[in-house]
Amino acid sequence: MITGVRALATRWTVAVPVLAVVLLAGTWGRDLPGAVVALVSVVLAGSVLAAVHHAEVVAHRVGEPFGSLVLAVAVTVIEVALIVTLMADGGDKSATLARDTVFAAVMITCNGIVGLSLLTAALRHRVAVFQSEGTGGALATVATLATLCLVLPTFTTSKPGPEFSTSQLVFAAVAAVVLYGLFVATQTVRHRDYFLPVTKHGEVIDADDHVGVPTTRAALTSLVLLALALVAVVGLAKGVSPAIESGVEAAGLPHAVVGVIIALLVLLPETIAALRAARRDRVQTSLNLALGSAMASIGLTVPAVAIASFWLSGPLLLGLGATHMVLLTLTMVVGTLTVVPGRATPLQGGVHLVILAAYVELAVTP
Repeated sequence: MITGVRALATRWTVAVPVLAVVLLAGTWGRDLPGAVVALVSVVLAGSVLAAVHHAEVVAHRVGEPFGSLVLAVAVTVIEVALIVTLMADGGDKSATLARDTVFAAVMITCNGIVGLSLLTAALRHRVAVFQSEGTGGALATVATLATLCLVLPTFTTSKPGPEFSTSQLVFAAVAAVVLYGLFVATQTVRHRDYFLPVTKHGEVIDADDHVGVPTTRAALTSLVLLALALVAVVGLAKGVSPAIESGVEAAGLPHAVVGVIIALLVLLPETIAALRAARRDRVQTSLNLALGSAMASIGLTVPAVAIASFWLSGPLLLGLGATHMVLLTLTMVVGTLTVVPGRATPLQGGVHLVILAAYVELAVTP
């Protein structure tokens, strides 16, 4: 019975990415009727779940913290591609799309994924345990990137509005790439042990607790299928984005809600993977996914849109408003207080989730 279930799971995770790519080829560049939008949405959700499965296979093969890095970068590539393609089609109304999506990703990862992971692990295992050294460094990097790329444009005076001048944008893009590269080197080479899961007694878990590490062939197959699933997610999401934007406008919601929806969509794989890790009491893996994704979202998206802005029409507005800056500050202060002890109870998870709820409420009714 168990073998049959595993075989079925393997078949659908292979079939869905292939089906999604075929569907993408048939719908690309066309106006989609309601029934097709519904079909695309179902296949899109299946592609996200398939991407989670194949990313976890690859992660299991390469081990931590490389596995978390693979999924974080893969998901961020989706976000970058989606933002750039929507900006290319959106004109002036998409001037704030990059800012809205990146900030939504930061709030969802630093409060939503972190909060759910801590709450899940603490309820299941009484206390959520992780390494403050690695997690603190990751949070500091996220705070610096967010401030440089999302807060400073509001206060610069070279150009009117929350917009960088060309030289300032280039500096922010280069700084983002350098900081992200430095973090990756720290996480995977020089201080890899700071980002490994730990037991309740503080002992580092360097060995995987899964039975049967995937073969190299299986990992490479999953890597190819992961790439197909991610391409399908980007393309299909772009196809249904007009329906999303029309729905947001019809509901009378701010255009910033589109960025929230995009971020929720592309971060779904990491959310599922982080919760699975938290249930196994591997909270450090969950935090690696959450903060690594927030960091990659800024460190890869801002340079990408900076390059794209040279041929895209319209301004690129990156600066946050006062309300969002308050939420960002609150997130970083609370995150610091959560990280420093290296242990968390359900209270810390609940606090982060309340901050996320406040962000969603203010995004819908600013």
